[in-house]
Amino acid sequence: MRREEVRMAEEPLRLVQFTKSFHIGGTEVQVVELLRGLPPSYRVQLAVLQDQGPLMDSVLRLGFAPEVFPLNGSLARPNSALQALRLAQWLRAQRVELVHAHDFYSTMLVVPAAKLAGTKVIVGRLDLAHWHGKTRRALLRSLTWMADHVVGNAEAIRRMLVEEEGLPAERVSVIPNGLDLVRFDARMHEGLKAPLPDTRGAPVVVHVANMNHPVKRQEDLLRALAMVRLKGHALHAFLVGDGPRRPELERLAGSLGLTDTVHFLGHRADVPAVYARADIGVLCSTAEGLSNAVMEGMAAGLPMVVTRVGGNPELVADGVRGLVVPPLRPQAMSEAFGVLLADREMGRRMGAEARAFVERELSLERLVRRHDVLYRRVARGG
Repeated sequence: MRREEVRMAEEPLRLVQFTKSFHIGGTEVQVVELLRGLPPSYRVQLAVLQDQGPLMDSVLRLGFAPEVFPLNGSLARPNSALQALRLAQWLRAQRVELVHAHDFYSTMLVVPAAKLAGTKVIVGRLDLAHWHGKTRRALLRSLTWMADHVVGNAEAIRRMLVEEEGLPAERVSVIPNGLDLVRFDARMHEGLKAPLPDTRGAPVVVHVANMNHPVKRQEDLLRALAMVRLKGHALHAFLVGDGPRRPELERLAGSLGLTDTVHFLGHRADVPAVYARADIGVLCSTAEGLSNAVMEGMAAGLPMVVTRVGGNPELVADGVRGLVVPPLRPQAMSEAFGVLLADREMGRRMGAEARAFVERELSLERLVRRHDVLYRRVARGG
């Protein structure tokens, strides 16, 4: 090995994690876990577009003071180019070897800046680009092509990148999300932070998702619950999450006669404890990457009913760790609920299999180890 290679191998790898903000979301949670878990052989720095969000407290407690590169509005404004130049100068000054951009907006800034600075760059593609219009998707594809490597969190995303966007397969890695089970279990056993509605012993299904975008399809869950009710089953639902669509969803629940059994809980800081008081978990999206909500329901030992989109079937093996149904089919979802309500022991077996899968395949240790191997390979060819 040459002297320069020996020196590089001994020095901490200078890495920047770059994300939009630290509002609560699957991507942001995974960034926090990487900040917490990467070994001392890294010199990790953090950069953001906005130093905001409930998870900022966790970031600060870990000792990270993020460098901020604010977009202040539209990507089309001159400020975006100014911030890209600032970022390129900062990357050079900090002698950064590798920067990992975790989301769409970060990618828009990071890839051009990294190329100007001569810094290696990894782009995270963690969804199916379902919320982008044609122009944005074309821009994202172009910048993804410019990256040194791309990380998806599900095989469904890898297939999209290779088959639809034409990326060479060797430039795409799949690293599933990880869950810190020790912390998850501790939160589950801490108990509730606020009371839950009294369901009088009736079974409960939990849905955890924002109410910002129709892709989450809470309306399909509501219609499925109405069908379950017509068949004479008592099934309550806890809808965790909030957003601009909540009022219309509440009106739909009322029109379906579900106001006594469907409970809108808003944002909750005690999701693991809520899951622990349920019998079934559900996600009815029309597009997903690898859902943290599904992973957490599985970690809580729940049988999950999920739609056959994105990474959902990779997490929930149909008939083994839960039930998989077609998207946009409330009737199929209601039938899945009926199966689990009719055979509670089968549901418990599926929940146990789900928990075992998370322990085996989706641990935080595996998440960190896989990123560690990839970072070293991309940055130093190791």
